[in-house]
Amino acid sequence: MVAHVKTVAFCGVEITDVEVQVHIASGLPSFTIVGLPDKAVAESRERVRVAIQALGLSLPAKRITVNLAPADLAKEGSHFDLPIALGVLAAMELIPQDALDGHLVLGELALDGRIMSVQGVLSVALGASARGMGVICPAANAAEASWAGGEGALIAPDSLMAWINHVKGVQLIATPNLSHKPQQIQGTDMAQVKGHVGARRALEIAAAGGHNLLMIGPPGTGKSLLASCLPSILPELTPKEMLEISMIASIAGTLPAGGLVQQRPYRSPHHSASLPAMVGGGKRALPGELSLAHKGVIFLDELPEFPRAVLESLRQPLETREVTIARVQAHYTYPADVQLIAAMNPCRCGYLSDPKRACSKAPRCGEDYLSKLSGPLLDRFDLYVDMPMIAMEEIYSDHVPESSAAVRMRVQQARSRQTQRYAMDEATNANIDEAHFHRTRQWHDDAKALLQKTAVQMGLSMRGMNRVSRVAATISDVDGADAISRHAVAEALSYRRMMPQELRHATA
Repeated sequence: MVAHVKTVAFCGVEITDVEVQVHIASGLPSFTIVGLPDKAVAESRERVRVAIQALGLSLPAKRITVNLAPADLAKEGSHFDLPIALGVLAAMELIPQDALDGHLVLGELALDGRIMSVQGVLSVALGASARGMGVICPAANAAEASWAGGEGALIAPDSLMAWINHVKGVQLIATPNLSHKPQQIQGTDMAQVKGHVGARRALEIAAAGGHNLLMIGPPGTGKSLLASCLPSILPELTPKEMLEISMIASIAGTLPAGGLVQQRPYRSPHHSASLPAMVGGGKRALPGELSLAHKGVIFLDELPEFPRAVLESLRQPLETREVTIARVQAHYTYPADVQLIAAMNPCRCGYLSDPKRACSKAPRCGEDYLSKLSGPLLDRFDLYVDMPMIAMEEIYSDHVPESSAAVRMRVQQARSRQTQRYAMDEATNANIDEAHFHRTRQWHDDAKALLQKTAVQMGLSMRGMNRVSRVAATISDVDGADAISRHAVAEALSYRRMMPQELRHATA
């Protein structure tokens, strides 16, 4: 008899169907797993053998062959333990085959027969729902699996014995209840940011349109503080965004216990982060910081201090909004729709613009420091903001700056205008395609003339002109205007003029 159990292999956040085929025949006692298993899968035979013994059973003294089909697809991960164990029990005719039909099975086994949590259950549950199938998964992963919905049954045992008792009707496993928690606003309140009126305005525009922002200024001027305010003014996650973020977190093993990710990600990797840490990779091709920040914010402090290879690896994901990890046997694609916020000093010492504190190598030190950043990378930023030292009078002023709650209302209204205009959910001025943007936007004649004239004077590239246009559109949305005005274009160009002269030459 050949037993059949359906499970999956992971290809990024997508899943590929895998069938576990178990055959028991006469011959020298052996337990063989074939079908391109990795080391973790090959070790499953020992975990399965001992876990079945923990039930008081023994494997037959025969030849046991486990095939993972399709055989030419590499299999990785310990989640194959449970489907192999259930396949062996079915082949031994200890459980009925029809108890496994119509389910995707995954889970890791402990030596005492307990079923341990695994990564990627949410992706599997969503895939099973789309296929009209049920899921058999660890009890520890039941909460995330239950969010997938669907008509198929969800069975989440905590041990092999619990599953067998459920099949025999001795003790049924209860279906987990969904527990939805309201989204909480995260991030620093903008009321804590003293001064920097222009930078606060730029952050609001960046939030409203999903634009990338680069802040340049000496140490201690509040660049990191302002960046930490961005999550507090971004709109709430939609159900679709929540599922997308949670799928990535589930694959990475960072999904919070009991449900989905309820807040937009905010990632701030150190400037010593490696290339695999940033874009993803490693032995199992796990998502990196870019994908973990999907639908959220990634903040790169001390931008020029990151390795050149890491910075250049950002260029394509910022355009395509996804990361592809190439392997000899497969390609893995993870979504990476992020909003990039970066901060940097104008030079290595940080005080290029302060004659009293700048080093003796100024202005050469500033040119050398800025040369670490390539023009194509800098061209991906929509807004450049100068962050100078603020006066003591502003720091100790009794004036209370506007709170994040007030700014967030304007951001939400601007996002709503974009959604209605483009007739697409989650559409922003920054991520909408070029044809759709120009087809739906209205311009005042003097606004378009100003953009064309100034673009020639500033030597803007085609990408630079396009980004100025999109920022101007966001400014109009924030101000509640239907058409892009001359004032909006002038303000958008001002954020381009704040770019240091050396950077402007690099991006021309």
